[in-house]
Order: sequence, then structure tokens, then C-alpha cells
Amino acid sequence: MRDDDIVRLGAAEIAASVRAGRLRAEQVMRAFIQRTERLEPRLNSYACFLPDEAMAQATAIDGRIARGDDPGPLAGVPVSVKDLIAVANMPQAFGSRLFAGNVATHDAPSVTRLRSAGACITGKTTTSELGSKGVGDCPLTGITRNPWNTAYTPGGSSAGAAAGVAAGLVPVALGTDGGGSIRIPAALCGLTGFKAQFGRVPVWPPAATPGLAHVAPLARNVRDIALLMSVIAGPDERDGTSALGAVPDYGQDLRGPMPRLRLGWCIDFGEGGADAEVLAACEAALQSLRDLGCTVVPVGAWLDHSARATWEAEFYSGIAGRIAGVAGAMAQIDPALRLQVETLQQSPPDLEQLALARSCVVNELQAVFEHVDLLLSPTLPVSAIPVGQDAPAGWAHQGPVAWSHFTYAINLAGNPAASVPVGLGAAGLPIGLQIVGRPRDEITVLRLAAALEAGGSRFALAAIDSG
Repeated sequence: MRDDDIVRLGAAEIAASVRAGRLRAEQVMRAFIQRTERLEPRLNSYACFLPDEAMAQATAIDGRIARGDDPGPLAGVPVSVKDLIAVANMPQAFGSRLFAGNVATHDAPSVTRLRSAGACITGKTTTSELGSKGVGDCPLTGITRNPWNTAYTPGGSSAGAAAGVAAGLVPVALGTDGGGSIRIPAALCGLTGFKAQFGRVPVWPPAATPGLAHVAPLARNVRDIALLMSVIAGPDERDGTSALGAVPDYGQDLRGPMPRLRLGWCIDFGEGGADAEVLAACEAALQSLRDLGCTVVPVGAWLDHSARATWEAEFYSGIAGRIAGVAGAMAQIDPALRLQVETLQQSPPDLEQLALARSCVVNELQAVFEHVDLLLSPTLPVSAIPVGQDAPAGWAHQGPVAWSHFTYAINLAGNPAASVPVGLGAAGLPIGLQIVGRPRDEITVLRLAAALEAGGSRFALAAIDSG
């Protein structure tokens, strides 16, 4: 098989071919390394790319197969890992000059599980500083660019993860989502991004924002999302918030006909709407779901409280705590992040009121699910914005996260949610639809995402592939 064909394969296809002996893991890794070396200078998706280490892992997989050992369900699959997630003996700078010399001493549970499943870690991908913005630039690593058009952002904070998957530098990636950081770049790069129920995938060492953070996958298809989830999900005693109980059979449960669901369609949660072209692309996808027998009903603004104020208070309090012990920190961090931390310091949140406000968001979303099986919305109000901006025109004065008002509210509630691609805007940039499920009902979210994908809402490699 030619290298150009290999890099178009999904994770499940690669693993099946390596396990069956149709491809060698070294052959797979070489194809992705060569593609990365060609395209990475245009994208800046990696904070740390380690091709020699990745090839050594691939060689080890081939050795296991030669000995007759089971290499695991991700045999030979290249996977990148976001800079916020610990990978032993690799840099973990959190996208910040404050931690530029930090090297992780242990693997995060999700990384340990990837390795045990036969995945090969290619390096660490870029993030906005401490995961604090929905775009792909940071003081430490510079600007990460969208492979659909390199003048535009891939979104964030899992910027490099999304840019790399969309450009075919890796078939799948591991990122994080504390306010939309998987779903935002998935939408802007034409990918599927999935945030499971809070606690389903353990987060350790602890995140700066432990009540919001998720470790989560990005892929070009739902099958690969399910495959990664089947590997990384499950409790870990080091994370006190990790969910106990049985882990869904993600792959098996996606098979079979989709039930006729009652879908709620909401164009404004209560904190902002979306551009006409975004709504048009999402509504075309809704029609395809109606054709499958689903019922779509309108859902009005369901937030009675300011989710943004609640999210910002919790998120930026955590960031302030993470940098508090670093001398001269405020002078070195991203200006947008500094403004948010300074504002918070001038008016510290009342923890009791913060907890009450968050519980209100949970209750308000739960009331929506008394009438629908899933809640659908645009993932973002716009398609990708030019690099160098923290927010779209008209949103900048509200801070760096106000424009992601469809995503951060779901982190406050903890429900599972996905973003799936549903078309391209007038500028040729992807648009995403968000699917939110009932608490712990991850499978229904993924089944609907798979139904949309089967109907055509899946892109191949991004436009940079032709350049």
C-alpha cells in the first residue's frame, strides 16, 4: 500500500491491517512521519514531535506480532497527545512559558491505556496557554494553523490535536475539553470530537480545573472515536472524580438500526445565537435526521443563569491557583489570560454561590431532557476565524470564551457531547453540529453522530492535502 493511501486510513483500519499482517507498524509510522515532516512547517501542530521514539514503538509492535503476541486493539496506530496531558519523559509545558522546562515523570491513565492497547505516541500537540482560549495560538509555541486554510485558526484549546488529525499527520489524537476544547476545534477542522460523561475518562495528574476537565478523543470518523473510548474509559483510583460502574461497549453498541429519537433543536441557549450559514448547515443535517424517522422539535433558551460567569469563575480560579507559586507569572502569560485572572482577583467568586449557580445549570439542562432524547445545537456560532484573533468580530469585548457559548455550559453540567461536521461555509471552512446527551447516555450521542456520518457528514483529509 502506498504511503498516500496509508495516511488516509482511520485508526480502526490501521489496527486491523497491522494485526492481520497486511501492514507493518513501521510502514504505517514511516508514512505518517514523512507526511508530518512535509506539512508540519505550515501547521505548527506539535509542541514536541518525536519521530525516533514513535518509530521505536512501532518496531516493538512488529516484534510482538512476530512472536505471536497480541499487540492490542490499537496495534501500530499513531496517536498524538495534547501538551496538557502527561506522557512520561516528554515535555509537559501546558503551552506556557512558565512551565517550559517541565518534563512529565509518569503517564496519565489514558496514555498508559493507549500504550497497552498498542498505540504509538508521536509527540505532544500545541494548546493555547493552560487551555485558556478557544483558538490555536500561545506564547510558548506560537500560532497553530487550520489545514483547511492556514490563514485561519483550527480552534482550541486542543489546537494541534485537531490540526494534525485533519491534515493526516495522525489518524486520531488525544486532547482535553474543559469548556469546549475538543468540540471547538473539531467543528472548525471538520472532525468528530467527543466529550464523554464527566469522569468517564480519568484525569491524572489533576487538571488546573478539576471540576470541568475531560480527556477526550478527536478523529475523522465515529468508529475511531468509539475505538479510542473503549481503550481510555474506566475508573482510576488516582482521580477521585472518575466515574465508577460499567463502561459502555462503545463499538458494539453503535451497531444496528438507530432508534427514532425525539431531538431538541436549540439555536440560542440563552447567551447568544449563530450566523445564518451555520444555522443553514445544521438545519440541512436536521432534515437528514427527519428522513431517518427522528422528530425534531424547537427548544427555547433554557439557561436562566449566566453560564459564562459561572464557568469563568470556576475555570480561571483554577488557572490562577496553578500559576500562583510562579514568580513573575502575571507578566509572562498570554494577555487575554492575564486580563481574566486579574478580573477574577479583583472580585473573587463566592464558592457557595458558585456551586449553587452550577447546580442551577445542571437542573436547567435536565429539564430539557424531560421532553427530548438529545439536545442539538450549533457547536459554534461561526466557522473558523483568522489567526491572531482571540474571538470573532463582535465578540472580542466579551472576553476569549464568550463566543463558545454553546459548549462551556455543557461542561458545567457534565453531560456527554459531541461535535460532528455538517458542511462547509461560504469561505470553504467546516461547520459543526453539537449533540448533547442525557447524563451517562454516551451511546445515543455516538449513534446519532454515526447516523449523520453515514448520511455524508464526514470529510476526508483537509484541503491542505492538495497543496
